Amino acid sequence: MDGERTSLESPDMEQVSNQMAAFAERSSSIVQAFMRRQNNVDDYQVSDPFVIGQAFMDLAAKMIADPSKLAQAQTQLMQGYMDLWTQTAKRMQGETTEPFVAPAKDDKRFKDAAWTEDAVFDTLKQSYLLTSNWMQSTVRDVDGLDLKSAEKINFYTRQFVDALSPTNFAATNPKVLKETIESKGENLTHGLENFLRDMEKGEGELKISMTDTEAFTPGENIATSPGKVVFQTELMQLLQYDPTTETVFKTPLLIVPPWINKFYILDLQPKNSFIKWAADQGHTVLVISWLNPDASMAHKRFDDYMLEGPLAAIDAIEQATGEKKINIIGYCIGGTLTASTLAYMAAKNDKRVQSATFFTTMVDFSDPGELGVFIDEVQLEKLDSHLDKVGYLDSAQMSQVFNMMRDNDLIWSFVVNNYLMGREPMAFDFLYWNTDSTRMPAMMHKSYLRNMYLENKLVEPGGMKMNGVPLDLSKIKTPVYLASTKDDHIAPWKSTYSATQIYAGPVKFVLSASGHIAGIVNPPVANKYCYWTNDKNPEKPDEWFDGSQVHDGSWWGDWQNWVTKHAGPQIKKRIPGDGKLKFIEDAPGSYVLVRSLNK
Repeated sequence: MDGERTSLESPDMEQVSNQMAAFAERSSSIVQAFMRRQNNVDDYQVSDPFVIGQAFMDLAAKMIADPSKLAQAQTQLMQGYMDLWTQTAKRMQGETTEPFVAPAKDDKRFKDAAWTEDAVFDTLKQSYLLTSNWMQSTVRDVDGLDLKSAEKINFYTRQFVDALSPTNFAATNPKVLKETIESKGENLTHGLENFLRDMEKGEGELKISMTDTEAFTPGENIATSPGKVVFQTELMQLLQYDPTTETVFKTPLLIVPPWINKFYILDLQPKNSFIKWAADQGHTVLVISWLNPDASMAHKRFDDYMLEGPLAAIDAIEQATGEKKINIIGYCIGGTLTASTLAYMAAKNDKRVQSATFFTTMVDFSDPGELGVFIDEVQLEKLDSHLDKVGYLDSAQMSQVFNMMRDNDLIWSFVVNNYLMGREPMAFDFLYWNTDSTRMPAMMHKSYLRNMYLENKLVEPGGMKMNGVPLDLSKIKTPVYLASTKDDHIAPWKSTYSATQIYAGPVKFVLSASGHIAGIVNPPVANKYCYWTNDKNPEKPDEWFDGSQVHDGSWWGDWQNWVTKHAGPQIKKRIPGDGKLKFIEDAPGSYVLVRSLNK
């Protein structure tokens, strides 16, 4: 009974009052910081209300023009509600019923048992799914919309229905309700504290904490593979890693990572480090670590990333190892740069690249997936104006785009955990890397979005120049290994597949399960996912997949078998600094430690 009396005790009203007063004072400070911040930034927004509003005005006009179709859709929704309520009534009477509508298999929002076992919450869940599915299918079924408007409408409709999920509200989330009762509301108090902290961090703009950013430091507990910085330019440091075998392949391996985030996604922990694994296979591994640029680098072009990146690295590798030829890996935008570099080298009759591997890389941007929602002439003009003023695209704006593409996983799950459950985000190396994003120089980013995404010039022979040299991807005769991922939202695999029809040399395409990161960073020891291979490259990606063979586990071993054919004989291991280039500092170097201004 004592326990019961304790659970019903009234809260300390003086303590509650003091706490609310402190929250109010902090809230006032946040508002003031937000107002000050508005005087220092322009009006650029990733999700521009004018652009979104125009798309939905077009939608409304098309729907009104066909009232019978709209009425039919409304009738279908009403019929769905009637069927759902009929099923619910039967369940209330004790009958066993099958769900009228169920979440997708990969939908993690409704995993709590109460969403299935409790009739009220089960009905709430199904009612939400019925409505959200209807809303999304209705806007997809409107005739007469141009492709760009349809993409925006589908994307932002999904954002809307995801935001309205009952899991995102304390009163309709059974897990939150249970926690609120058991903790006497402390979860909501802690959640408000977390919310205010994140608002303070963003100076009035919500910056959702995804992980403990103090828990990791590159070079200490992540990015710990031993090596040296042996060369650097204004834009990059070249890291050469210590060998882990007594003999190594003669041909060094250069990795060109993306510069949207930092290179150590390939070296998070020893257990899942591609860099360490490649060294363990006998490769002399060198990696580009890109600088996190500020406004002083606003003038840097895509061309400069080639000249000061892979081309400078290839020259430096010859000095460091004595080898003129290399094998190269390009990841995402680093792969797009690598393909551009290979086309540039082909035009120059430069044959120093023995083989090329591409991780989740697009060179044909005719179908860029959901990223295309943010790219059209109107939006790019506004972005160009912003970049001209600031000198770079802030990492927070890039992160916002990528988070919106996986909003349930990268936004709403943290809203529930941090603000409704009142919990601290856990220390997770991947999420730390995800928050350690980088800025994009104005000139480079403007040309990249326009030349690639908007005008798709790279895939046109001579459509784009680098350092004054016209590029033609079809002149690339280097053997190529393309590794893409089936659930990739950033570089859709069917878009990456088109490269198989472009390059002139032999091309092997491999498709991994999972997404842009997990499908690539998938060590064999984990024995996760699967991958598909096909000896042929038909024109259509669906034909490739239909004729493919599935294999369990990681594709890394398949790549190793392929690249070994281009890696040369075994020679004595190389130690960083033993060649003509003396080391500058220990890996992971100093460039990787530069965090973005908003962090």
